[in-house]
Amino acid sequence: MIGKRLLLRLATLLAIAALTVAAGASAMTTGRSAPTAKAATLKIGLVTDIGGLNDRSFNHLAYLGLQRAKAKLNVQTRVLTSSQNSDYIPNLASLAQQNYDLVIGVGFLMSDAVNTVAKRFPNTKFAIIDFPQEALPDKPTNVRGLLFREQEAGYLVGYLAALMEKARKGPDVIGSVGGQKIPPVDRYIAGYKAGAKAADKGIKVLNAYSQSFTDLAACKEIALNQIGAGSHVEFQVAGGCGLGALDAAKEKGVWGIGVDADQAYLGKHILSSALKKVDVAVYTTINQVVKGTFKGGANTTFSVRSGGVGIGKISSKVPKSIVNKVKAVQKKIANGKIKHIPTTV
Repeated sequence: MIGKRLLLRLATLLAIAALTVAAGASAMTTGRSAPTAKAATLKIGLVTDIGGLNDRSFNHLAYLGLQRAKAKLNVQTRVLTSSQNSDYIPNLASLAQQNYDLVIGVGFLMSDAVNTVAKRFPNTKFAIIDFPQEALPDKPTNVRGLLFREQEAGYLVGYLAALMEKARKGPDVIGSVGGQKIPPVDRYIAGYKAGAKAADKGIKVLNAYSQSFTDLAACKEIALNQIGAGSHVEFQVAGGCGLGALDAAKEKGVWGIGVDADQAYLGKHILSSALKKVDVAVYTTINQVVKGTFKGGANTTFSVRSGGVGIGKISSKVPKSIVNKVKAVQKKIANGKIKHIPTTV
């Protein structure tokens, strides 16, 4: 009886040993030959505001950032354009319903829509350009605000505009044309005025709003009126509408200043542009999602120091001495020697 038990136990131990060896061999074989599982491609959606992709500035820059992410980060992308404010919620919700990993709302005007949809889809990541997360009515923790210190870019082009105006004979007058009177627009204009006054205390800065980001004729009419009142530099802060202001500058032989994107390509009448690198913000945020470091419930702020805002190409007709002064001011903003730039008009 004892001998049989010993034989049975021995047989069992040998069987276990054999299975262990076989399992180890199988694991080694699998480790060598089994392909690594490929991570599912992330889906990134972007919803434009009513300015559309052809505004040559704000929405277009967001699209460029999305395209860069598609090429470099291998993400799947989709853009939904909004022709009216009522499109915002359906467009955002459509992407969330399709399980997009990140949905980006382009612009201050989309804040209520982003708040509503983000609250409805708490497991979807959202980002909104130009609106602070904590200012959303319900403060959804799955939203990250992408903000810019537009006042710093405005200050730089205002400083440049005033130096150019000061160098010519006659009264010193420059102008700006805003779209809707919202904080991002006003930060640009407030900075523009402050920069101009810093360069030329006696300068007169004209300003008006078209109440539109799409009506080129409205912005052109405002710019023509300002030029008629003596302005020799027109700064547009109105997206697609602002192209009308720049066209007025070209028509009347005065300087124009672009916004958001570098709009030097529009012609030799472009003095420079106030840059707001929305493309960088979009790409950076998508990269955070790819890396798993995206965090809602907070903001990312882009500044001169971080390279997120600045001044574009300066016309070759500008004297080197003036260019150097503007660059010196840019350096002072970056290192904190110029601060507390106004943000309201």
